[in-house]
Amino acid sequence: MKFADALAVVTGGASGLGLGVARHVVSHGGKVVILDVQEGPGKSAAASLGARATFVRCDVTSEAEVNSGMETAKERMGGINLLVNCAGVVGAGRVLAKNGPMAGDFFAKVVHINLIGAFLCDKAAADVMQHNAPNADGERGLLIHVASVAAFEGQIGQAAYSATKAGLAGMTLPIARELARFGIRCVSIAPGIFYTPMMDAMSKELQDSLASQIPFPQRLGKPEEFAQLVQSIFEIPMLNGETIRLDGAIRMGPK
Repeated sequence: MKFADALAVVTGGASGLGLGVARHVVSHGGKVVILDVQEGPGKSAAASLGARATFVRCDVTSEAEVNSGMETAKERMGGINLLVNCAGVVGAGRVLAKNGPMAGDFFAKVVHINLIGAFLCDKAAADVMQHNAPNADGERGLLIHVASVAAFEGQIGQAAYSATKAGLAGMTLPIARELARFGIRCVSIAPGIFYTPMMDAMSKELQDSLASQIPFPQRLGKPEEFAQLVQSIFEIPMLNGETIRLDGAIRMGPK
């Protein structure tokens, strides 16, 4: 598949990695629909990208909203052949904190947004993609999960977050195997430390400290680099059922 032909749905596309992907799709001639709960930023992001980008408010924890959002995206773009699941929360919290054990509802909320939300988007997008006309390789579409290096080296305070990211990586292969008969691929990207709006709340000293932990290049990752990998996965059919680390060779310590 050629990136200029991308008909992309990007969840969490109002900011950060998702906005980087949306911008990259449009700049290469594709179309994008941003799904996000942030209505103001989502509309602004779509407007800044021009006529080939639109916004649909969507809470990925709502199956009805996800199904409706995918249907709207299909109508606006004339189809869907790429889904990038960027919607998510950090969900930091210790299992045994100073004020007591982590609430089960807190853990469940992180799982619902990060993991179940991605699954709801996967199945809704795949339901649309299965009806696409196949290309010469028999391809009809691509699902991308945004995992994290925390899936493999979760730090203290990341029990909930790491569980969801490991879950995204874990369901990549079975989804790829199941959807192979439709020509739909599934791949996960596991980013390291990237510059996103969350970093703006951190001091320059803390940002520099995080960057210094990355062997090379010794800086925070850029959303454009993440978007470049999305393009490569889209255009290389043999990338399937795999989780790809994009992390500058970092291996996270306990804290």
